[in-house]
Amino acid sequence: MTEIPTTSAFTPERLAKVKEIIARYPEGRQKSALLPVLHLAQEQWGWLSSEVMDQVAELLSIEPIEVYEVATFYTMFHLQPVGKHVIEYCRTGPCCLMGAEGVYDHLQARLGIKTGQTTPDGLFTLKEVECLAACGWGPVFQIREKYYMNLTNEKVDSILDELSK
Repeated sequence: MTEIPTTSAFTPERLAKVKEIIARYPEGRQKSALLPVLHLAQEQWGWLSSEVMDQVAELLSIEPIEVYEVATFYTMFHLQPVGKHVIEYCRTGPCCLMGAEGVYDHLQARLGIKTGQTTPDGLFTLKEVECLAACGWGPVFQIREKYYMNLTNEKVDSILDELSK
């Protein structure tokens, strides 16, 4: 089996979890652990810097470009520092037909930021994403694993007020 470096910027607990995940796959197939290992890395640091992605590549015995390809493809991975609450906002047709553009404009105005920006207090980051697969309940945004559906300006204000506490 490929030796996994024991010195790491991962916490000892997370490094143990990384080793456990890698062990699920046959020798030479460590790349299969890439998504869960990236999730662990992002969970620890809040985002994936090139240094962190290089470390993941080393742990999995793959080339750094293989990690970058995956991390840049999926919107769930953050490639720059983000706020405590990342609001992933659906901008596809069905949500727009249900009034998303007005709600989205309100959200940006309320936070005082544009897509890809973080509020000065570090609380919110706004991220535009493709379909969140909740087309019948649009407009919709997601924060972590929770969906907020049938959004109106009033609902957005209420959600932001609650998360600001």
